[in-house]
Amino acid sequence: MEPGSYDIYKKTGVFPEGTIFVKELQLMLPATHPDGSRTEPSGKGFFPGAFNGADVTVKDSERYKATDGWGYYNFNHHEPKAATAKVRPIEECAYCHIASAKRDDVWTQFYVLLDQVPVPPGQNSSKKMPPSQNPSITK
Repeated sequence: MEPGSYDIYKKTGVFPEGTIFVKELQLMLPATHPDGSRTEPSGKGFFPGAFNGADVTVKDSERYKATDGWGYYNFNHHEPKAATAKVRPIEECAYCHIASAKRDDVWTQFYVLLDQVPVPPGQNSSKKMPPSQNPSITK
């Protein structure tokens, strides 16, 4: 997430319009234990392997109305990453985000720094900030 949107999110508890998430995908090193972990010099655990593509998500409530205000882009789920990408249809990404992501279609439950930000008073964790209250929208 770019720093400006993160600063607003920490203050307001809402992802502002224009928020961009970049997720670089990475494989895990092969497991050596039945639980999927392995042992390395630092101890037993799960360790990153090769890069494996990238996804980008952009919040724009007007542009991405069909996908609940977020645009989802896939730059391949393998290397090399694609130089460009087109927005993905709802059934490829948005559907699961809308149905199961904890807060504003974002999987905050998997990122402690995002999940610990308080929900604004009077809102549930999935409600979006009205554009009139969004400090990132200039009039």
